[in-house]
Amino acid sequence: MTAEITEELYGAHIDVLTSGNHIWDKKEVLEFVDDDETLLRPANYPEGAPGRGSVVVHASGGISVGVLNLAGRIFMHPIDCPFRTAERELEKLRKRARVIIVDMHAEATSEKIAMGWYLDGKVTAVLGTHTHVQTADERILPGGAAYITDAGMTGPFDSVIGIKKENILQRFLLQIPNKFEVAKGDVRLQGVMVEVAPDGRAAAVERLSVSLEEPGRPF
Repeated sequence: MTAEITEELYGAHIDVLTSGNHIWDKKEVLEFVDDDETLLRPANYPEGAPGRGSVVVHASGGISVGVLNLAGRIFMHPIDCPFRTAERELEKLRKRARVIIVDMHAEATSEKIAMGWYLDGKVTAVLGTHTHVQTADERILPGGAAYITDAGMTGPFDSVIGIKKENILQRFLLQIPNKFEVAKGDVRLQGVMVEVAPDGRAAAVERLSVSLEEPGRPF
């Protein structure tokens, strides 16, 4: 994240920006992350880390929506426990919002599924991110939480998870580090749409995958 990119995304009417293990890649984020209440880093970074991991915003109609950002630990950084952090953060969020969305940014499918079951009945949705590949397991769990293992990627599909194929193939074939360059072509917007009931539980969840290059598409 940079200040320029952040402002561009807010300009597209995005209300909250969640992140993950790459939040600190551009050091300039340290200059503004403390002041930007709706730019989140995973809440389970150790105490004292800059920024915040949750926020409450107001949707249309004045409905309060809590957003919680968590990061997994399997095959990722050994930060604080996301499960115990979720309990602590939800205790605060429930006092201010009935609708709560959780971004579980993790590598391991098992860790994301486990978080879905752990928070079912406590939140509106647990949406997995990080692996860039949209999964087909969207569902509403018995306690009313919408769940998907990975919401997918907004970016070029003529690629290897968004990066030029040639760069990635060179890494796999030669084991030589090289610069990652963002690919171009067949840009798609992916995510999920969640319909929320008045009691804060999910009423419906639907995967979204739209080509931004389709002629006549109103974006």
